[in-house]
Amino acid sequence: MKTPTAAALLLLVGAVSQSNAFVPSVSSASRSSSRAFMSTVDDKTEVREYFNNEGFSRWNKIYSESDDVNSVQLDIRNGHDQTIAKILRWIEADGDIKGKTVCDCGCGVGSLAIPLAQMGAKISASDISDAMAKEAGARAKSMGIKNAKFYTSDLESVTGKYNTVTCVDVAIHYPTDKMAEMVGHLCSLSTDRVLISFAPKTWYYSALKKVGELFPGPSKTTRAYLHEESVVRNALSKAGFEVTREEMTGTNFYFSRLLEAKRV
Repeated sequence: MKTPTAAALLLLVGAVSQSNAFVPSVSSASRSSSRAFMSTVDDKTEVREYFNNEGFSRWNKIYSESDDVNSVQLDIRNGHDQTIAKILRWIEADGDIKGKTVCDCGCGVGSLAIPLAQMGAKISASDISDAMAKEAGARAKSMGIKNAKFYTSDLESVTGKYNTVTCVDVAIHYPTDKMAEMVGHLCSLSTDRVLISFAPKTWYYSALKKVGELFPGPSKTTRAYLHEESVVRNALSKAGFEVTREEMTGTNFYFSRLLEAKRV
């Protein structure tokens, strides 16, 4: 789903859990593996439950034109809109999206999928949150869009082959040791191009994350993960893709690294 990047999430709705999702076990390897598995399940469950309940109401307002948002939420909306606008400018400049297939993984309320459909692309968009996917479908229907399908699914269960695969502001929910696997799966779905954004792991953003942990909010959401850009680039390269365009969006409360990679 289109969710806030790490700094935005931490400063807006509270700190991430103090416990590491994958703390190495000092006992047997099997216990370590079991903890890793359970942590993965816990992350996915937290995300699904949050965005099907209180998180849906909050982020649905942020990703809309509602005036019922505070200054931080408005800043995040503006940052997210900038990332979406950059992707659309790239695609518009290429001038070849009409009739092409696009798979939008973690579509949220359709912030990217809907304008791509309006540009003539054939859209298959999914989100782990049933509430988000239904909202995206309702928005598309209200606009008379018929070339877009919205459904509920976690990223790992998405199948098929598409010209372009997009995954914007979703990687925040993936632990570091699962990031490369996630990128590899996205690449396996694409015949031509992958567009992915993530919260970059730098000393500055890591420091903001630490600050967020000192001030847990009353409505704790999901765990948030920063990612080293080299991990993402290496995963893309291993899957046979080469980064062709890149951007960085940073506002007061939103930070997102955007990469476009094409199959070589």
